[in-house]
Amino acid sequence: METAITLGEFIVKNQAAHPEATGALTSLFSSIRVAAKVLHREINRAGLGDVLGAADGVNVQGEVQQKLDVIANRKFIQALAARGVTCGIASEEEDSHITLDENRDAHYVVLLDPLDGSSNIDVNVSVGSIFSVYRRRSPPGSPVTPEDFLQPGREQVAAGYVIYGSSTMLVYTTGQGVNGFTYDPTLGMFFLSHPDMRMPEEGAIYSVNEGYARRFPPGVNRFLDWCREEDEASGRPYSARYIGSLVSDFHRNLIKGGIYLYPPTKTHPEGKLRLLYECNPIAFLAEQAGGRAVAGPGQRILDIEPGKLHQRTPFYVGSRRTVERLERFLAEG
Repeated sequence: METAITLGEFIVKNQAAHPEATGALTSLFSSIRVAAKVLHREINRAGLGDVLGAADGVNVQGEVQQKLDVIANRKFIQALAARGVTCGIASEEEDSHITLDENRDAHYVVLLDPLDGSSNIDVNVSVGSIFSVYRRRSPPGSPVTPEDFLQPGREQVAAGYVIYGSSTMLVYTTGQGVNGFTYDPTLGMFFLSHPDMRMPEEGAIYSVNEGYARRFPPGVNRFLDWCREEDEASGRPYSARYIGSLVSDFHRNLIKGGIYLYPPTKTHPEGKLRLLYECNPIAFLAEQAGGRAVAGPGQRILDIEPGKLHQRTPFYVGSRRTVERLERFLAEG
């Protein structure tokens, strides 16, 4: 451990390379780190406390909230508000954005999916938290506005996720590559374990809920048929791996290569994943690791201009060449 680099040391070291940096982003990451530690504790003792199962309410999307959804949302908001560097927060679990009046002079807004895949908690499957950071558009000193949050993904200052699995990891980017940090609960610190993460250009894993295949666009089904074909030269058939937690499925494909698909369906023609809370941050990470993320053929996720806070979109993300192959199938459709 003598040569191990902590998350805090890594952020400060990289900040030193930018004389114009104020330290606010470093402080913001400290807030996320604190919230992640608290959730690590809650999730790892979930079977022993009253945190399993559904809560009493539903979120703005009409989805039943799990108890840990509520806990995670509260912990992240509290941690971010306490540091004074975030002037506004938008969460998948909140109807509208939250204005932090006490932090009106702050320059950053944060968008959150506090606990992605929370229904998996009951069966002890990996879940995660996703975050996205933007510079506000409104002048400091004034209340935040919806326009501060409705920015295309290419404007992100930072993005990342925390995955709570066999180990807890924080993976993030500030536009200069992707780095992963593993949490050591005995020391209470995140250590750099996966420097300069790169996604293989092609992958032999596809991740999709094939139970809804009859509702998928024809191009998606033709691509899935191609993935299942026997072809020794290209290493097919590919392996089907689907966890049902975006963070978990993406994390595996980031390391091993592959593609994650959440296409539109007849019942959800706009898709189901949220552009601002899930797709933009994951797309930013994917591109920084050499991958690709699109909503359709030639429709780069990071270029979508959002029109509303809880906007949904089709989502295809993964190894660059694999996603490009899917795009050709979609274009032919």
